[in-house]
Amino acid sequence: MPEIKKLVLDDPATKSADIVTGNVEALKDLFPEAFEEGKIDFDVLRQLLGAAVDEKDEKYGLNWHGKRKARQIALTPSTGTLLPCPDESVDWDTTQNLMIEGDNLEVLKLLQKSYAGKVKLIYIDPPYNTGKEFIYPDRFQDNLETYLQYTGQKGGDGFRITSNTESHGRFHTNWLNMIYPRLKLSRALLSDDGVIAISVDENEIDRLRAVMAEIFGEENFAAQISVQSNPRGRQSDTFFATVHEYLLVYARSRESGIIGGEALTDAQRSEFKYSDPDGRAYRLLGLRQRGAASLRSDRPDMYFPIYVNSKTSEVSLEPKEGFDHEVLPRKSTGEDGRWMWGKDKCTKDIALLVSRLIERRGEYDLFVKDYLEKNGEERSRKFKTIWDDKKLNTQNGTQEVKELLGSGAMSFPKPVALLRDVIQLGADRHSLILDFFAGSGTTGHAVFEENAKDGGSRKFILVQLPEPLDPNNNEQKVAVQLCDTLGKPRSIAEVTKERLRRAAKKVRGDFPLFKGDLGFRNYKLAQSNIVPWEPEPTDLEGSLLANAEHLVPGRTELDVLYELLLKLGLDLCVPIEKKDIAGKAVHSIGGGALIVCLSDGLTKDSVETVANGIVAWRKELAPAVDTRVVFKDAGFADDVAKANMAAILNQNGILDVRSL
Repeated sequence: MPEIKKLVLDDPATKSADIVTGNVEALKDLFPEAFEEGKIDFDVLRQLLGAAVDEKDEKYGLNWHGKRKARQIALTPSTGTLLPCPDESVDWDTTQNLMIEGDNLEVLKLLQKSYAGKVKLIYIDPPYNTGKEFIYPDRFQDNLETYLQYTGQKGGDGFRITSNTESHGRFHTNWLNMIYPRLKLSRALLSDDGVIAISVDENEIDRLRAVMAEIFGEENFAAQISVQSNPRGRQSDTFFATVHEYLLVYARSRESGIIGGEALTDAQRSEFKYSDPDGRAYRLLGLRQRGAASLRSDRPDMYFPIYVNSKTSEVSLEPKEGFDHEVLPRKSTGEDGRWMWGKDKCTKDIALLVSRLIERRGEYDLFVKDYLEKNGEERSRKFKTIWDDKKLNTQNGTQEVKELLGSGAMSFPKPVALLRDVIQLGADRHSLILDFFAGSGTTGHAVFEENAKDGGSRKFILVQLPEPLDPNNNEQKVAVQLCDTLGKPRSIAEVTKERLRRAAKKVRGDFPLFKGDLGFRNYKLAQSNIVPWEPEPTDLEGSLLANAEHLVPGRTELDVLYELLLKLGLDLCVPIEKKDIAGKAVHSIGGGALIVCLSDGLTKDSVETVANGIVAWRKELAPAVDTRVVFKDAGFADDVAKANMAAILNQNGILDVRSL
């Protein structure tokens, strides 16, 4: 008999992605013979992997107290949710940007189903571990619980602000336990061609590189960039006045990772002084290899003659009539050199080869056309590993925040110019960018500016802990005053949101022709909308009565809708349509991928009309995937109404029907 399956908190569909199960399934696909009755036979697995298994007791790597637990925490699903806050957002109905308030560890877990493999660039500026207050808790194994206590949603003091000084004895350990699971989770969100960039100073750069090598693979290291952030030097330092910090860059995959470059200067652009008849600008690069490995003996197969027609300047790889000059890759010393391209490459791209008579030598030389534009966009140049432009000074970031929010609203904010360079490095014009230590919101501001500059449609996800501001802290007084003026809670997340609002207005004023997205959707981390089933063995009847309503009191229909999006792996900005069917509100999400009715009063008399209305709407929407339909369990008058609904939907091809 058709039935509606109930969604409870222990159901995998109501949790964030189960990474452990996913890993096991992937392993089973690769090595099915290593599984017996659903369990892994590690002896068989070792045999299948052969020499790839490291059997040594002493292994190279970074270890610390709590590493095993930190790894396990990254694999533990979250039962939380993200509550939508349209009233605190900008352009809720149209924006594709997200600003999420919450502990980033839990948020990263919740984003797994919807955004795994979709983020092109991750940038983070985590706490630098300078020995000052360290806001992330020691008891991170109860992360959602301690977060709720920290934000006042539950009683207790499980989320404490503590000092993390070098004399503490676990100075580096605490920082590593904080950063490790977050980086572990972030890797799964990156696309195959994705890039992660992390700002860090000398306190943790060595340990961070070791952690990144373990999580992302040493072979995927791209660069350790020195960024001159304080040209005057930090005179309070003990031995040397520090003028720089680091930007550590890794690719998700060395084979498919795409790292962009910076824009050409006017002087570099002027090198492209030639043009084709169609107007395409190019410069000429010598075909003869220069520098290292440039001798014939280095690559004998790249030493061969090329023929030039002295009347037409045409080039041929084979001798023929009219091609009266043979050109060989000779070095200025008279030695035999080699070409930069092999013969097959020259044959394939012969249209790019250009001959020039070098009059002072009385001989021809060969060049390659190197175009200014590639794939319709102006080329860029590789970034260097030292960034010393004055636009990157931390002082500029402070001034930008001062102009928008007031002096001293945030401590040591990154300048927008730095984030715009990072965006050029790791993202294209239509990328999704994630920053889960959002701070003052510089990343969002930079995305706004970069889109306005080139007409791009980059999107961002920002995550910021609603860390309370202390009115007695001199460094936070301006931020406290700002929140009080706005009538908002005193937290850093409120400052982040206000920075985004004001940055959007500034960008709109600076780029009046730009009509793109300058909004954001605000969400807040909270307990699931679905009440957990916690029976009392000594009072089963009381437990049943207490759990008659499966949704948390006070939660709205919108809250439940967005938890379903999150837990079923749909984009948090996916379109939602609403239709009235027989007086009941029915929502279509993602073009019919999910249909939700949370109305009460579904009786045996109204069920047929509602069911047929859902069937008709689904046919009209014609989703490319199987439709899931979700109801509120308490919305049905009785089991007969529920069974009739399931029967009608099943008969019309809708087989996945659930209730909350």
